[in-house]
Amino acid sequence: MADRNATVKPEEAKRVIRLATGRELSLVRPLVMGVLNVTPDSFSDGGRYVTIAQALARAHQMIEEGADIVDIGGESSRPGATPIEPAEELRRVIPVLSQLAAESDICISIDTYRAATAQAAIDAGAVIVNDISALRHDPAMAPLIAASKVPVVLMHMKGTPRDMQVDPHYDNCVAEVASFFEERLRFCDDRGVDRSRIILDPGIGFGKRLSDNLELLAGISRFKRFGAPVMVGASRKSFIGMLSKSSETPDKRLGGSIAATVAAVANGADFVRVHDVAPTVEALRVFQGIRAAG
Repeated sequence: MADRNATVKPEEAKRVIRLATGRELSLVRPLVMGVLNVTPDSFSDGGRYVTIAQALARAHQMIEEGADIVDIGGESSRPGATPIEPAEELRRVIPVLSQLAAESDICISIDTYRAATAQAAIDAGAVIVNDISALRHDPAMAPLIAASKVPVVLMHMKGTPRDMQVDPHYDNCVAEVASFFEERLRFCDDRGVDRSRIILDPGIGFGKRLSDNLELLAGISRFKRFGAPVMVGASRKSFIGMLSKSSETPDKRLGGSIAATVAAVANGADFVRVHDVAPTVEALRVFQGIRAAG
C-alpha cells in the first residue's frame, strides 16, 4: 500500500493529538474513523453487525481498508431514536471492543454520552470518547475525561436524537455552532479537560436543515480558530438524498458521501467519520496528491 503521508506539506508535519497511552495520532493527513454500529436500528446499517463475530469481521475489514480509528457505538442516534438502557449499551459494545483491542492495535473510539459506558470502554481498550452531547448529558463525563486524559469529541447537536429534527432553526448556523464550541471549551477549561485532547464536530445532520448542513461543510475553516482538530461525519446523511433523487436511501449515498467528505477536508477537517472506508481512503489519497502538487 502506498504511503498515505507521502504528499504531506512540511508545515503540517508536527500536528498530533496525544492519547493517554503515550501514543500519538499524527494529523499530517486527514484521519479516517470507520463507523461500527453494533445496533439493530441505526439509520444506515442497523442490524448488520449485532453479533460479536459480525462486528469483529467488519472492524477488521475497515482496518484492512485503511481506517485509522474504529468508532464503536451501541445506541442509535438517528433522528427520532429513543434512548436504550445503560446496561444494554454495555452489553452491546464491551464484548466487541475488548475483543478488538485484544486482536489489533487500531485506535478504538467509543461512541457514547454515558460516563459509565465510557469508563468501561476505556478499561477495555478504548482510547477516544466520542460524545454527541459534548459532555452535556452526564455530569460525570467531564471529570472522567479530565482524569483519564483520553481525547474527546465534542459534537454540536440541537436537542436530542428524539427531537433534533423537529423544525430546527438557526439565524446563522456556522456562527451559532462556533458560539457553542466557545462555551463548551470554557466548560472544559473549568473542569480540567486538556484542550490539546479535544476534537470538535459540528454535528452534520444533528438538528440541522439542508441549508445548515451545506453551510457548515462550507464553513469548516471558521472552526479552526479554536486550535482544536475538527471532525466531520457527513457519511450517508439524509441531506445527500435531498440533493439527489438517486441517493434517497443511505446505501445509495456513496458518491455524495465522498463529495461531502473531500469538501470538508478541503475546508480544514482533520478527522472524517465514514461508513465506506476504502473508497474514502482512495478519494482522500488522490485529493492529497493534487493538493501537494499545487
